[in-house]
Amino acid sequence: MCILFFKFDPRPASKNAYRLILAANRDEYYSRPTKAADYWASNGDILSGLDLENGKEGGTWLGVTKTGRLAAITNYLEPKLNPDAKGRGFLVANYLIDRDLDSFSYLKKLSTEGHLYNGFNLLTAEFNAKEDIVSYYGNRGSSQPIRLKSGIYGLSNSLLETPWRKLDHGKCLFTSVVEQQLSGDRLVQDLITVLNNQELTTDPAIQRQGQGFDNGILPALSSVCVRTPHYGTRTGVLFHLCKHTVQVTISKEASRGLTQWKTRYEDVCGVL
Repeated sequence: MCILFFKFDPRPASKNAYRLILAANRDEYYSRPTKAADYWASNGDILSGLDLENGKEGGTWLGVTKTGRLAAITNYLEPKLNPDAKGRGFLVANYLIDRDLDSFSYLKKLSTEGHLYNGFNLLTAEFNAKEDIVSYYGNRGSSQPIRLKSGIYGLSNSLLETPWRKLDHGKCLFTSVVEQQLSGDRLVQDLITVLNNQELTTDPAIQRQGQGFDNGILPALSSVCVRTPHYGTRTGVLFHLCKHTVQVTISKEASRGLTQWKTRYEDVCGVL
């Protein structure tokens, strides 16, 4: 289970306001090998973590480029997976690498191949001096991608804006922070508090969608920050895009039970 919240405001009225604020948690088995977020050795324009799982090396779940492209993916909760399906992590990596297709066109092309993958939700975005675009496609929903309007959104392991209680709760917390028009360290710290929220929210909708899944673990997945003995929230990421600069705050990999995260800052300056 993963979760993310974002506010998209492509042309904010204030010159100091943010065009995008995104806060995301990545949930995964603690034993799954992962490379911490950094610029790629093979492409110094791309900043992301990398999957090191055998057979899936090089995939990623969230990343940004110095040229203003961003992508994020969540899996769609379903009890049975196709072991022969294509790797979903490469959908983010391929978009970040691509120099030909815009965010919507990339998803439009992908929508013709969505049946080749297990369930996923993919956000693609591009930010430049002419226009900001955020697009969405989920292969368990509409057959066509959509271009998102300005607003505040939440995404977990169902379709975009599906009102799971954990999503509604986290989105409410996120909204209360971003609407205060905070900046700097105060904004970062308040959003980290949102991502660290471990309040469980029993939700029949998760139980229904995950019917046939290991029901013993589903209740533990009903919080923004997930903690179980073998699976949970491993990293948190914040993106803040103002007029010309993306500030990236990335938590240190979380060990079991660790809730105090150290953060690092990256200024990714591109053609914005």
